[in-house]
Amino acid sequence: MAAAVLIATLDTLGDRMAGPAIRAWKIATALAAENDVHLVTFAACDRRAEQFTARHVSVPEFRAEVEGADVVIIQGYLLRNFPWLAASEKVIVVDLYDPFHLESLEVLRNHPEEERRGAMAGALAELHAQLRRGDLFLCASEKQRDLWLGHLAIAGRITPATYDADPSLRELVTVVPFGLDPELPVRRAHGIKGVVPGVGPEDPVVLWGGGVYNWFDPLTVIDAVARVRERVPAVRLYFLGMKHPNPDVPEMAMAVAARRRADELGLTGRHVFFNEEWVPYERRADYLLDADVAVSAHFDQIETAFSFRTRMLDYLWAARPIVCTAGDTFGDLVDAEGLGASVEAGDVVGLAAALERLLTEPAAWHRAHENARRVAENYTWHVALAPLVEFCRAPRRARDAGQPSLAPVTGTRTGALLRRTRSDVAATVRHLRTGGPRAVASRIAWRLGRSS
Repeated sequence: MAAAVLIATLDTLGDRMAGPAIRAWKIATALAAENDVHLVTFAACDRRAEQFTARHVSVPEFRAEVEGADVVIIQGYLLRNFPWLAASEKVIVVDLYDPFHLESLEVLRNHPEEERRGAMAGALAELHAQLRRGDLFLCASEKQRDLWLGHLAIAGRITPATYDADPSLRELVTVVPFGLDPELPVRRAHGIKGVVPGVGPEDPVVLWGGGVYNWFDPLTVIDAVARVRERVPAVRLYFLGMKHPNPDVPEMAMAVAARRRADELGLTGRHVFFNEEWVPYERRADYLLDADVAVSAHFDQIETAFSFRTRMLDYLWAARPIVCTAGDTFGDLVDAEGLGASVEAGDVVGLAAALERLLTEPAAWHRAHENARRVAENYTWHVALAPLVEFCRAPRRARDAGQPSLAPVTGTRTGALLRRTRSDVAATVRHLRTGGPRAVASRIAWRLGRSS
């Protein structure tokens, strides 16, 4: 029997979508083959689908949608905004592919400590609410799963009931990575070569395939390209999207720093190019296929250790050789599968050497290209979403639903935190009622900055 499935996101649904919106859209598409699916957002929605309903909702409309659903799949800050959702008997699936509490550490790095501590407290309170209530948790990798199992243990969710039912605990938290389209990308028109002023039809292009956020390291890539141009004079580095598709997400400090570094080195408009907008989702193949090598670099931080870079899957989809920072899930995959090269964080010389090799040695380029095409088959949306599709065929509450919590109580400090949390929840609800979704989105814009 088909289930009524509600998917709720806080991100913009449109031609230009960031990672959370893309993931929500693909989940809706996959589940719609067997279920009645409604996808809703508190942000803008100007995108339509034949298989399911997609729309912007108000607060009262959201509650009505929940009441009509059998399964509710949520992303981001929803349980603290809507305490009544946690109290419902609906089957709730929590998508934890984005460790937003770790992300907040970097997003607000240059803000006052009090603000940073408040943001982390809010993130942890939201996360705790999700961990206490969710019936199934989704994560993006086995490494992430270890992180969330630790959180679930502290939240009191690893109990005799959950363990006896499934000692692997995959009934409670399962890996559902970001996916990619099974159809090979097709170029409809050139996106970069011979189109962007300063980039010729035959120029070798290194593509930074997504936004520039504070946890990334575009400066090392720009410095590396400054070295590569000595051996490959026509090299061009292209940043695919500087402006986030959600208007409530502010420009990040690292984006400003990247432009400044390119200017200081005299590379802007000659060897380094910034696309100031966000490429429409359906046109991304035109840009990916214009790239000779794809690049991603980040700092050695806890956020990057547990992240799952969605842009890397686009690189696999287009079978582009990859040069990236070592130490995370994709760095390990690049090395294990021969997809290009990984280098240590901040290693300008190593990054330059890897780029130069793939740009000048056809045999190395073709090996990485073919390996990427092979590995991509393991990451199609059909494969990635299989555990969630199976769950929705027979949705159920968690094995420990309704049982007393095993989470420890720590006394007065916990009480003070709970009082502050209640106050914050009330303030958020007031923002929703008076200012609408945009007011809430502004409060949590730091979280929505994650795309890939």
